[in-house]
Amino acid sequence: MSHTPVTPPLSPDQLRQAYLDFYAQRGHVIVPSAALIPDNDPTTLFTGSGMQPMVPYLLGASHPQGTRIVDSQKCFRSQDIEEVGDNRHTTFFEMLGNWSLGDYFKTEQLPWIFEFLTQKVGLKPDRIYVTVFRGSEELDIPRDVESALLWQDIFKQVGLTANIIDLSEQNGMQDGRIFYYDQKKNWWSRSGVPQSMPAGEPGGPDSEIFFDCGIERQLHQHSAFKDTVCHVNCDCGRFLEIGNSVFMQYRKKLDGSFEELAQQNVDFGGGLIRILAASHQDPDVFATPLFRPVLDIIEQLSHQKYQDADETTKRSFQVIADHLKAATMLAADQVFPSNKEQGYAARRLVRRAIRFAKMIGIEQPFVADIISVVAEIYAQPYPELLAQKTRISEVLSTEEEKFRKTLSKGLKELEKVPELTGEIAFKLYETYGFPLELTQEIAIERGQNVDRTQFQAAFETHKNTSRTASAGKFKGGLADQSEITTKYHTATHLLHAALRLQLGPHIQQKGSNLTVERLRFDFSHPQALTAEEISAVEHQVNEWIEQDLFLTQESLPKSQALAQGAVAFFLDKYPDQVSVYTIGDTPVSDWISKELCGGPHVERTGQIGHISVIKEQAVSAGVRRVYMQLG
Repeated sequence: MSHTPVTPPLSPDQLRQAYLDFYAQRGHVIVPSAALIPDNDPTTLFTGSGMQPMVPYLLGASHPQGTRIVDSQKCFRSQDIEEVGDNRHTTFFEMLGNWSLGDYFKTEQLPWIFEFLTQKVGLKPDRIYVTVFRGSEELDIPRDVESALLWQDIFKQVGLTANIIDLSEQNGMQDGRIFYYDQKKNWWSRSGVPQSMPAGEPGGPDSEIFFDCGIERQLHQHSAFKDTVCHVNCDCGRFLEIGNSVFMQYRKKLDGSFEELAQQNVDFGGGLIRILAASHQDPDVFATPLFRPVLDIIEQLSHQKYQDADETTKRSFQVIADHLKAATMLAADQVFPSNKEQGYAARRLVRRAIRFAKMIGIEQPFVADIISVVAEIYAQPYPELLAQKTRISEVLSTEEEKFRKTLSKGLKELEKVPELTGEIAFKLYETYGFPLELTQEIAIERGQNVDRTQFQAAFETHKNTSRTASAGKFKGGLADQSEITTKYHTATHLLHAALRLQLGPHIQQKGSNLTVERLRFDFSHPQALTAEEISAVEHQVNEWIEQDLFLTQESLPKSQALAQGAVAFFLDKYPDQVSVYTIGDTPVSDWISKELCGGPHVERTGQIGHISVIKEQAVSAGVRRVYMQLG
C-alpha cells in the first residue's frame, strides 16, 4: 500500500469525519454517540468506553443497523481524575470505534486501521509499533501468532522489516516493531484482566498500536525512568498508545474458564485526541486544538505560559482544562454538581479545578469563560453544547462561586493543623465543602495520609445525630400510609409528569419526602422556576386531578416496564419484577404518567383534591425543590 502523508494535520472535526467516512466506505453504518450516562445500565455510573453501549450485540443480539458499525463515542472515566496531570490522561475523551459483529475479523481489521492511520491521518509507518497477546497457559488461550504475522506482512508492504519480540519489558526494544505482552497489557474487557472478570462478561486478546514520539524521556537526568529498560508499554513518555483492536471472542464461564462466543467480533477503539497529537508529532494531548483554546484563557488569567511552565504549574493547567471540559460535557448530558452519584463526580471536577487555579494565581471567576470556549470547540459534533451554554454556565458558575467563598477559609484552616486526620477531613467536608479526595490530595502533597475509616466514622456519627434530631419533626415517608400521605404519593407522580411537560425531558427525580402536612419533591433543573412556570405546573396537576383519571397497577419484568416507557430514576433499587403505576388511559400511549413505584396510591386522581405549590427553592447546583400542599 502506498504512503501519502497528509499536510498540514487534519483538524479535530476533519479527523473525526475522516474516520467515520473511511469505515462507511467499507460497509459500516455510522451511529451517533450515546450519552455519558449509560442507558438502563445500573452497573456503572458513566459511559467509560466506546464498547459499553455495544455489549449486548457483542454477545450475539442483532444490532438494528447490521453487523458493521462505526462511531465516535463520548466517554468519561471518573477513576482517571487523579491521573490527569501528564501528557496523555484526560477524564473526558472521544473514542473512535468500529465494530464487526460476527462479520470480518483480524485479516480485514489490522490492514484497514493501518491504512487509515498512514494514508488518511498521515502518520509515518516507521513511527508505528504494535503489540499482541502473548497467550496464557493458565487461561488455556493461545498466543496470537496470527496477528503478529499479519502485522509483519503489513509493515513489509511499506518496506519495513518488522521483528517480532517477546519479553521486551525485561530486555528492551531489541530492534523490534511487534511485541508480545501478557493479559495485563494485551487483553481487554470492561473489568480488566481475565481473573477479575465476572461470569458472563465478554473479553478477548487485543493488538495495540503505539506512535513513537521520538522523545526518550527516560534518558533525561531528572527522569524517574533514566535507569529503566525502555519498551513500548513503559511509562517514560516516548510511546503514545493511539489505538486498540480487541478481538472480542471469549466469555467467562461460572467456573472461571473461558468459552468462545458464537461469533468472532472486532471492537476497535482509538482515542481521537491521541491520534490528533500523533498527527502533530507532539506527545502532549493538551497541545492539540481540542485543548489549546482553553489553555489560552488560562494563560491570560494566570499571566504564565503553558509551554514555559515548570512541571507543577503545567499540571495545574492540565487539571483545570481537563476538569472544566469534562464538567461541561457532563452538564450537557444533565449531570450537574451535587453530593450524590454522578453529580458528586461533577462537583469534584469543578472544585478541584478551582483549587488548582488558585495554585497558579487565578483568583477571579473564570469557569464561564472556559465553558464558552469548550462549546465552540465542539460546536460541530455536539451542537447541544452551544444550545445549552447559558444554562450550563449559570449552574457551574454558581458552583464556582459557592466553593470559591469557602476555599480560602478551608485552606487557612488546613494551615493550622499539623496532621490531616479523618476527623479534620470530615470537618472540611461539612464546613467548607472539601471533597474527601481533595483533602487527601493535599495531605499527600504534605507527605501525610487521611484515614478514610476515621472520616467515615465521623460522617456516620453526624448522620445519626441529624437523624435523631429530626425524627420527631415529621411523621413521614412511605411508612405512614394514611389517607393523606396516599393522596400526596399519587400527587407526586402528577407533579413529576407536569414538570417534565412544562420544563422539558431533562427533569429527573432526585428525591422526595411525604408527610401528613405536605409533599416535597427534588428534581434536576438549572435555575429557579419563574412565577409563570410554577403556575403552569400547579394548573396542570390540578387539571389532571379534575379529569378524575384512573390509576392502574401492573407487575412486570423491569426490562418490559422500561421498554413500555416507564420512568425510573433510581433503577438499581428495583428488583427484576417491578410494580408499575400508570395514570390515564393505558391503550397505546395515552397515559400521562407511568412509573416504577412501590408506594400506596389512590384509585382515581379525583380523590386527591385541589393541591397548591407553596414553595420552590434550590437544593444544590442543578437541583430544585418544590413543596405542595392539599387544600
